Amino acid sequence: MNRAYYSSFINEFIDENSQTIYGKISGQYDLNKLNILQSNAWKNQIEILKETISIFIGKIYFEFTIPRMGKRVDNILIIDNCIFVLEFKIGSNTYDKHATNQAFDYGLDLNNFHEGSHNKIIIPILVADKAPSLENIYCPSFDNLHETIYANSSNLSEVINAALLHFEETETIDIEYWEKSIYKPTPTIIEAATALYKKHNVNEISRSDSGAENLSVTSECISQIIDFSKDNNRKSICFITGVPGAGKTLAGLNIANLRSNYKEEEHAVFLSGNGPLVDVLREALARDKVKTAKEENETMTKSLASSQVKSFIQNIHHFRDASIKDEKAPIEKVTIFDEAQRAWTKEQASNFMKRNKGITDFDKSEPEFLIEVMDRHQDWCTIVCLIGGGQEINTGEAGLEEWIRPFSDKFNDWNIYYSSKIIEDENYIKDQNALTILKNRKATKKDELHLSVSLRSFRSAQLSNFIQEIINNDIEKAKSIYLDFIKKNYPIKITRDLESARDWLKKSAKGSERTGVVASSGGIRLRPFGLNVKAKIDAPIWFLNDKDDIRSSYFLEEVATEFDIQGLELDWTCVAWDGDLFYDNNQWNYRKFKGTKWQNINSMDITNYLINSYRVLLTRARQGMVIYIPFGNNEDITRPTFMYDGTFDFFKSLGIEEI
Repeated sequence: MNRAYYSSFINEFIDENSQTIYGKISGQYDLNKLNILQSNAWKNQIEILKETISIFIGKIYFEFTIPRMGKRVDNILIIDNCIFVLEFKIGSNTYDKHATNQAFDYGLDLNNFHEGSHNKIIIPILVADKAPSLENIYCPSFDNLHETIYANSSNLSEVINAALLHFEETETIDIEYWEKSIYKPTPTIIEAATALYKKHNVNEISRSDSGAENLSVTSECISQIIDFSKDNNRKSICFITGVPGAGKTLAGLNIANLRSNYKEEEHAVFLSGNGPLVDVLREALARDKVKTAKEENETMTKSLASSQVKSFIQNIHHFRDASIKDEKAPIEKVTIFDEAQRAWTKEQASNFMKRNKGITDFDKSEPEFLIEVMDRHQDWCTIVCLIGGGQEINTGEAGLEEWIRPFSDKFNDWNIYYSSKIIEDENYIKDQNALTILKNRKATKKDELHLSVSLRSFRSAQLSNFIQEIINNDIEKAKSIYLDFIKKNYPIKITRDLESARDWLKKSAKGSERTGVVASSGGIRLRPFGLNVKAKIDAPIWFLNDKDDIRSSYFLEEVATEFDIQGLELDWTCVAWDGDLFYDNNQWNYRKFKGTKWQNINSMDITNYLINSYRVLLTRARQGMVIYIPFGNNEDITRPTFMYDGTFDFFKSLGIEEI
């Protein structure tokens, strides 16, 4: 894959006609969107670089793609043993903070996800052509990536030369190997949704190495099911499974994006009952539409952008309510239900309809009703259910079984496709009757419908297995996984001091990497430490706003619960731990805080919801986490020391380091 609009050895670049170079670069761009500002920027970059890099031997790249971010870096220079990442600000007489961070983020992306850049000297340079000269200091940030340094159009050559002299002891880069190296991007779901909405292909923004189950394989499998259904006038339902962070939501968004084809009358829609996820993704897409329009000198209001993205991502409950009022078949032929295991049971749905909608005779589970809605189509349709095993976190969430039960005696003309994992892993199906239904209906098993490798925690694919062994209370297995697969590349720390946790997050996060404090919704007695889980966050602001906004996750003040963060992620988290789940007497103990005291949980369902809540919290961090376990206080009957000390000692026994 050609990652740059233009690339050339430096000596050939110097000799080549500037207008020819410009033509090659602009020829790769959408000419309908090419404006004078962008055009002049490229022309200026070409001239500045021709004047400043002629003395060097190496290679130059223009508009090099950064897949995870769906963006392109202005220039990359590979000279001797250094990778220079250049971000130009033409016409600027200051070194902008945002541009400084942007240049660093590009370097960070190469460091993390481009195999040929691993362990190589990476130096981001912000080039503000009219800014004053500064004395640069080389500050190592992470691995061999350095903080952004600064140059202008007059001293860029000197800045590059000084860096080469500073790092001359390191090994020269093999440019051919570097170019052929695999890119293994793992975008956040916000980055992925934004890139897909801009019509980037899922192959461009996802890993395709042999170490990961390729998302494109799963996407292709679903596409084949949809095509078969369409060509043969069949109705179909398929169940995709995956470990936490494996990319189920990304696979769903990709299908929604590919099949939003009004001419073909497919009208795919991504549906989720996860309110925070829907709100955050919609806000992110709307903000990006406005920003992109501004960059292209077009007018786009926020309200117009918001209305346009609503057809791409919808709240499942709004879809359900609209289908109750209108008994016709919906316009959508392909519906993707995210976190389908969280749809409501018959009892929960009936109670809600009676209490909130005044409908007294609603006697179906939410899955059965939604299947019934799609069954209104006379010709074909496809339902895609994205299933997370052990992810039900709230009362009345049905699990996968409730999607299968309706097929025992109804919907006989439907084809059923399922991931092989749902019959192998009890986290997916606990009711054997559901497996019998699949067998009786001759459902088709497809291995391609399971995503087995976590891409969220790209520094350790074993994180979800580690958390499972913690939940299983298997100390030896958990310790073995931690020491063999996690400790080296995925930092996990524990602390009894919240300020120490905050300091560690701030020091660990690089560039625009996102930090935040998360805790169980049952962690009521974290309040003495300033963490109030009952104070509702504004999810789009918490997940999307910048470091200077006190309401954002960066400020480490407002705490998100499992309900806010399921389906989303941060780079670094502080997991604040309370007495609702504590380790004592060699076992996990489950409590619920009611009124003024903790009460034992006797219901297995509620116990499972609590376990799943902590599973969600412990698998949200892409790069590392610190677990904060406060000290108890025996003078406060709600915070006895043994409830906290036992949990702390448990994590210490796994080899996790205290800070």
